[in-house]
Order: sequence, then structure tokens, then C-alpha cells
Amino acid sequence: MPPVLKVEGLSMNFGGLRALDAVDLSVGRQEIVALIGPNGAGKTTFFNCLTGIYRPTSGNIYMQAAGAPTITLNGLPPHEITQKGLARTFQNIRLFPEMTVLENVMIGCHCRTSGGIFSAIFRPKSIRDAEQQIVEGSYEILGQMGLADVANDLAHNLPYGAQRRLEIARALATEATVLLLDEPAAGMNSRETLELDQLIVKIRDTYKLSILLIEHDMKLVMSISDRIYVMDYGRRIAAGTPQEIKENPVVIKAYLGE
Repeated sequence: MPPVLKVEGLSMNFGGLRALDAVDLSVGRQEIVALIGPNGAGKTTFFNCLTGIYRPTSGNIYMQAAGAPTITLNGLPPHEITQKGLARTFQNIRLFPEMTVLENVMIGCHCRTSGGIFSAIFRPKSIRDAEQQIVEGSYEILGQMGLADVANDLAHNLPYGAQRRLEIARALATEATVLLLDEPAAGMNSRETLELDQLIVKIRDTYKLSILLIEHDMKLVMSISDRIYVMDYGRRIAAGTPQEIKENPVVIKAYLGE
């Protein structure tokens, strides 16, 4: 079965600096894949290329949702890439702090709506019905994330761990095929990290999607990942199962520590 996400020879130059050097990576259907490496290895730059924030210097990015033809994401703007089924969270939380928890998730549904100016002004029944479905769908996602009881709270009033879950909920609302999580455990305590570990697996199983995550918490990475890629200085230096990565001397020297 072909991978749902395939990256071939992805390179990114910033002037004379090569931040990514011919990186290859794939994510299978309903697979959890981790991307690890030291700070400055190019991991977030890689995510930014996948999601259209940066235009890669060279290489190709392919997606193939179940039962759909393969599409190329190169050159598409971020909102179109989201529509194609690739959604992400950020290392630094990017919520709408003065909006409610529910409204933040509803915004994630925006890429699946089709109403225009006419619909916004005259609000025909079809639009009202669609809005009601968005509200109901958003509540359902919040329930899965353990946030239904704070749906009407302002996002900035949530504890840090809950804000992390809300950002994931908003990404899920886009009906993603592949979910990119950029350091989802950053800033969390050990209890919150354990809950996140369980939540990521639950999301994969509930929504039948694939997950690619950047993470420095090796306990979390090793416990939930099907496969792991390792980067250093913009290059892929290893790939394999958690056990293979643990025992890889190149990875030990570059990242895990001898």
C-alpha cells in the first residue's frame, strides 16, 4: 500500500545556508512517525516546507488519501494544503486567545465550508444547517479531547496543557488525513505528557489518520512511534523502528548521547 505522505529529496536554502539537504521521508496509513534531532537540525523548517509556509528549493511532496489519486503539494499556499488534508500544530501555541474554545475549533472547519458573500448576508437554510453541523462537529471533537466542559471559556483562560489539546482539536476540525504535531509535549509536566501520549494514540485510532510529530521527549517518542526519522544539520542520518534507533551508533553520537 503506498504511503499517505511521501517526501523525496526535499531541500531548502536560505541564501548560502542549506537548512534541508535532500531529505526523504514517508508516512504510512494510520502510522505514527516521529522526526527527531538536535535543536537546529531543520525539523521545523521541514514542517514549514510541507505546509506551504516555505517554498522548498527542490524536491517533491506527495499525498495520497485513501481511494484518491496522488497529488503534489509543491507550490500550494498553506490554506490549500490544509484543504488537501495536511494540518499542523505549532511549537509555540497559536490560538485565538480572545475567542472561546468552541470558536477556535469552529475556525478549523472553515476550510470545509463553501459559503460566499451572498450566503453570509442572506443566510439561506442550507447555510444555517451547515453552521449547525459545524457546531455539533466541534462539540464532538472537544468531547474527544476532554474539553467539552470548557467550550464557552476564552482560550487564553485554559491551562497550558489544555491549550495544547485545543490546538490539536482545531487541527482535527480540518478533517485532516495527516496531522503534523510540532513538539506537542513542549512545556508539559510529566503527568500532562503521559496524558498526551495516550491522547495521540487515541486520535490516530479514532480518526483513522496518520501522525507525523517532532518531539524531544524521548520517552514519548519511543512509546508511541511506529517508525522514527533522525535529522542532523539538515540531513536525514537514520530511520527505523524505535529499537533500531536506540541502538544506532550514529544517532547515539549525534543526539541520544554516548
